[in-house]
This record gives sequence, structure tokens and C-alpha cells, in this order.
Amino acid sequence: MVNLEWYRTFKAVYNTQTMTAAAEALFISQPGVSLHLSSLESYVGSRLFDRVAKKMIPTEQGKVLYNAISEPLSKLEEVEKRFQKSTELEVPTINIGMCFETFQHILERHLHTLDFNIISSFSGYQNLLRDLEKGLIDIVITPTKIDIKGVKYVPIGVETIVLIGGRDIDKTAFTSEIKKSNNAEILALLKQNKWYGTSSDNEHFKRFWLTNFKALPDFRANYIVPNFKSIINSLSYGRGLAIVPDFLCRNEIEKGKLQLLWKGATPITNTLYFAYRNKSIFEAQVKEVLNIFQSDMNKNI
Repeated sequence: MVNLEWYRTFKAVYNTQTMTAAAEALFISQPGVSLHLSSLESYVGSRLFDRVAKKMIPTEQGKVLYNAISEPLSKLEEVEKRFQKSTELEVPTINIGMCFETFQHILERHLHTLDFNIISSFSGYQNLLRDLEKGLIDIVITPTKIDIKGVKYVPIGVETIVLIGGRDIDKTAFTSEIKKSNNAEILALLKQNKWYGTSSDNEHFKRFWLTNFKALPDFRANYIVPNFKSIINSLSYGRGLAIVPDFLCRNEIEKGKLQLLWKGATPITNTLYFAYRNKSIFEAQVKEVLNIFQSDMNKNI
């Protein structure tokens, strides 16, 4: 008999397109994801994904299976979440969706102060906002807005996409060429160094390159790590470059562990929003979480 967790894992890999992101979303190890997926492929008797350029591309059989299980599995997950809420009336449970790095940078250290339960969800912003619309999630931290009836968006901060480097990078050389707006020399300096990137497509990296050099990058990162916080931690130990949201690395820059090298000729900014439903039965808890994010983001401005 098929294990229901295999289907959950299959759905997570299908939606995130990488084993690493699926493992983060499910709070299990990457080998666990691989085991679930191989077990399901053995059960159905066919390959469900093609591994292409570190991405998991669904096969035709995989697409058929996803279409067959996606809606029933979503309904089952909805029942599970609603049942959990109904059986924990004494202690409210708040479901919060955001990117993994925002959780690590802000919410993680405040969890012990809260007198209610928290379930954190990590997925694409579009999916999280749709779950907010359906009532499956109570709060979403997002740079993306969708017009949803009854959902309010409160701006909580602005992130700027910046070029950072390890403390061993010669910042003087960068500053000199940037002041001269010498793109050819800037590119030469950038390509002389080792680069850090994430395991999934880094839209910030592409956007930064297009904005400043009018082309997509023609090279790949030397070191692929799970997320932005991993990039920041790795860079803190030595030499290298990366493009990340500034609010995630301000503390390291202030402490001299990293260097801010360039905000770009035209700074790229995103407003971060705290999205929630207007008529929530958890109004007090939502307000408490909002205060945490507003306070932390204001410290970083």
C-alpha cells in the first residue's frame, strides 16, 4: 500500500522543483525526500521526474500523477489543519507563510516569547497568498501583492538587492571602477572572484545583472548552498561574492564580517508586506506577530 507521505513529498518536489527546497518545506532531510520519491517511483513503476541542471522536471507520467492527487491531497491537508485548530481551542494556532530566510532572520528568535502555537509554511508567494485566501494560512510575509477580497497588506519594510563580498575582497578596486561607471572593468573584477548562489534559480541575481549590465549572467556560481542565510554564513568565513537582499546581511556588514560592495547603478528595491485577512478570529495574535516584524524591519532601516 502506498504511503501518503510519498504523495506529500512528490507534491512538494513538483511545486519547488528541487530536492533541497522540498526538504525545507517538509522539515525533513534531503535523503528522506529522495527515499520517498524513489519509493513512489518504484510503486508506480515509472520515472516521475527528469533531473536537469539541478532541477526536477516532471515527466508526462509525473504530470498525470500530480493532476490526479493535487486537489485531493490539498483537501486532506485543509481538513488536517482545520481539525488541528478545532482540537486546540485553549491555545490558538497561527499559520504563517514566508520565505525560509525571513523566518530565520526575524521570527525564529521570537518564537519562545509567544503564548500561542505557530505553524510556519515555506512555498512560492503566489501559493501562500492563495492559501491565505482559502483560510489555510493566517499571515503571509510577501513582496508580491494579489488583489484578494478581504486581505489587507501592511508595508513592513523595504529590501534592496545588493552585491556583497567577504572581508578579504579588495573593496577599493570595486569602488574605483564603479565611480568611473566602467562596466567592462566592473565585470572583469566580478568574474575574477568566486561566487555563491542558491540551489534554486536566483531571481535577484538575474534581475541585478539585467538592470546593471543589460544582459543575463554568462557564468554560474562556484558554490551552491541551500538559501541566502547559508550564503551569508559561508561568505563570513572568507573570500567570495554574492547578490542578496540587504536586510538579511546588515548585521554582518556592521560587524565587519562582510562588505557591502555595490547597490547597483540603479538600486533594486522590493517592499515587504504583512498580509492577513481583515476579519480574523486571531486578531490579537496577528497584531502581536505584526509588531514583531515591524519592530525588526525598522531596526534594519
